[in-house]
Amino acid sequence: MNNKFMGKFIEIAGRIGAQRHLVAIRDGFVAIMPLIIIGSIGILINNFPPLGKFELVEWMNGIFGDGNWQAVGGSIWNGTFAVLGLLVAFSIAYNLAKSYEVDGLSAGLISAAAYIMLVPETPDWGLNFAWLGAQGLFVAIILALVLTELFRVLIQSKFTIKMPEGVPEGVARSFTALIPATVILIIVGFFQALINVFADVSIFEMIFNIIQEPLQGLGNTLPAAMVVAFLNHILWFFGLHGTNIIGSVIEPVYLPLIQENLELFSSGMSAFDVPNLVTKPFLDSFVFMGGSGTTLALLIAIFIVVRREKNHPYREVAKLSAPASLFNINEPVIFGLPIVLNPVMLIPFILVPVTLTIISYVALATGIVPKTVAILPWTTPPLLSGYLVTGGSWRGVGLQIINLAVAVVLYVPFVMAGVRALKQRMEG
Repeated sequence: MNNKFMGKFIEIAGRIGAQRHLVAIRDGFVAIMPLIIIGSIGILINNFPPLGKFELVEWMNGIFGDGNWQAVGGSIWNGTFAVLGLLVAFSIAYNLAKSYEVDGLSAGLISAAAYIMLVPETPDWGLNFAWLGAQGLFVAIILALVLTELFRVLIQSKFTIKMPEGVPEGVARSFTALIPATVILIIVGFFQALINVFADVSIFEMIFNIIQEPLQGLGNTLPAAMVVAFLNHILWFFGLHGTNIIGSVIEPVYLPLIQENLELFSSGMSAFDVPNLVTKPFLDSFVFMGGSGTTLALLIAIFIVVRREKNHPYREVAKLSAPASLFNINEPVIFGLPIVLNPVMLIPFILVPVTLTIISYVALATGIVPKTVAILPWTTPPLLSGYLVTGGSWRGVGLQIINLAVAVVLYVPFVMAGVRALKQRMEG
């Protein structure tokens, strides 16, 4: 564990995890996650199969008129997923500016304004919703990072209007941002004019075709899902927050995929027929049960192996960790057992998630289990999450039970080895 390669790996991974722009992207997506979850739940309720079984749809139609009650979920969608790119443009710029200790609100507003300037117009002088949403994510990210850097340079170069003392802080801040905002929006305006002259498509279509669509196609594959599972857990093993480190990379790829599934599901398509298999809910619900490493299965394995030794250290850690693990919070077991830098646990901690990724992919690809059509809070307990994320299918619950059983079987030999190793150390 102390050789130069591992030391260099930890150093590089730590630097990546703390890199200012990646942190801003990660925090930008985290900030809007409540809106994404609410939008997902709104669509899920509108198309939830059990509503029809219990004749609730007919009852709601009788009160509000045929289908009118579903306008609530549609309106929620319009304020969340439909403007995802715009929200991200503001949120990432805000977080990046705050990391430089410059005015985050002004940076966010400038980024959002520039984003709207670049969105293609409809024939009736409206904004094209196709590019306000997830299809515009990569433009939003690039725009937020570039414009915030320019805003920071202009602010720190004193190219600003200084108000005298006694002027309210909010007024002074707005005047400070006035000249930088003017310069930035003029530059964006000229850029848009050049795009109109020399290109037949918008910058959104160019970025989508060149970068976003190929990445989404690559991300929606089994090898990509296995790589994500592997990297997440190898980072955790070295004490680095794998979920946060790779989150800034996978969110822009996987969010558009789940949005496409959601849109098609809301239009009446079955969860079996939506196109995308690998999404973030796919990983959260079927692979990361109990948290990274499927540690809920590890706790079950501990209770099986050391069931007769009531005060065994492993069992004590498992008892303390179990309540949090039910809600996918697993820091107590990761650092308490520990899993971090524990050679005995390295193999199962990586092997289990990769194996479950393969099982889950095959189950969805062959049509045994519906694909994911909802985003849930990451703290949603297993079994409930499997039911909801597949649009109300008990097959999703069945897949989670199978995955947990497989994970327990894989963990048991290594728990037994860990128990023996601990016993030998205590006796020695």
